[in-house]
Amino acid sequence: MSKIKKVVLAYSGGLDTSVILKWLIKNYQCEVITFTADLGQEEELEGLEEKALATGASKAYVQDLREEFVRDFVFPMFKAGAIYENRYLLGTSIARPLIAKKLVEIALKEGADAVAHGATGKGNDQVRFELTVMALAPQLKTIAPWREWELNSRKALLEFARENGIEVPVTQEKPYSCDRNLLHISFEGGELEDPWQEPGPGTYLLTVPVEKAPDQPEIISLEFEQGEPVALNGQKLSPASLLSELNKLGGKHGIGRIDMVENRFVGMKSRGVYETPGGTILYVAHRDLEGICLDREVLHLRDQLVPKYAEMVYNGFWFAPERESLQAFMDKVQTRVWGEVRLKLYKGGVYPLGRRSKFSLYNLDLATFEADDIYNQQDAAGFIRLQGLRLLGSKQDGSK
Repeated sequence: MSKIKKVVLAYSGGLDTSVILKWLIKNYQCEVITFTADLGQEEELEGLEEKALATGASKAYVQDLREEFVRDFVFPMFKAGAIYENRYLLGTSIARPLIAKKLVEIALKEGADAVAHGATGKGNDQVRFELTVMALAPQLKTIAPWREWELNSRKALLEFARENGIEVPVTQEKPYSCDRNLLHISFEGGELEDPWQEPGPGTYLLTVPVEKAPDQPEIISLEFEQGEPVALNGQKLSPASLLSELNKLGGKHGIGRIDMVENRFVGMKSRGVYETPGGTILYVAHRDLEGICLDREVLHLRDQLVPKYAEMVYNGFWFAPERESLQAFMDKVQTRVWGEVRLKLYKGGVYPLGRRSKFSLYNLDLATFEADDIYNQQDAAGFIRLQGLRLLGSKQDGSK
């Protein structure tokens, strides 16, 4: 412990990280610098610097990373069509490498020996944080207090806070563990620990219940350039602004809510509720535009790689060479995904109504049911016969 002289802590200002800040100082006798990332969680960040300093931090960083988060992490992931276990749009997973990247940058700038995080020993986040540190600055040590201390309950944390003069606002304990950013919010814990129980009303934050969504649909359009959304309803917007506006639209119509039991990287199953309104609209629109822009074999090959890419993100390998190599392929595929999609938002659903692109591969002369001079339907007989040659006799048992 005495070898650690300076630590950079990922700090939210809540009970856990406030206790961790003081605990690091007491147990490692070290200097602690805090870092808080604004990823669009819309929590009150005002006063966090003062709170960190009052708790013992030597310096406190608070950085607005919303544009970088969406531009350099969310959009590249969506260009790859990433979705984990066919349902989860990776809202928490994709935020962790950016937070860890900034921790490393500050640690190197400040000459720190280590970084620290508040992830527990049961979850995926510990893996995501620490793999990023190992990839970017292997000389830095990572401290994970939840794997070291004996403060294993909220009661113990509150007692530690009182004993050490840490101000903790007196609020009713929330039943859920939540993580929020511009892409989504997640809910775990409370009644959700029983997979048979229906989620309570407290799990509706970004989206309205479908029953309360407007009775009239809303029509929108999204424009893409090289697979990235650039305009909503004809208005050019920055990445963070565009996603924020889509969140409002999706939330209004009850879009983007899932309730699932997933497989954590550490080995256990976990039940969670996710609200990803803007991301769901983006996912549907992007996928629809690809249908008109991408060659069949390219699209099918890309789709085979989506589960592997999603696993890399979920498991914390964003800065691994395999993810970066696969990203190069995904980006190449997207060079022809330009165009506009028109969508209907209604009662929890996103329905494509039309799509157009300067790189469209759709050929009306070939697809029409009317008479044409290009496609000779008689050619299909030979095509089918050749395809079926290997099937001739394949069901016979071979006995004589």
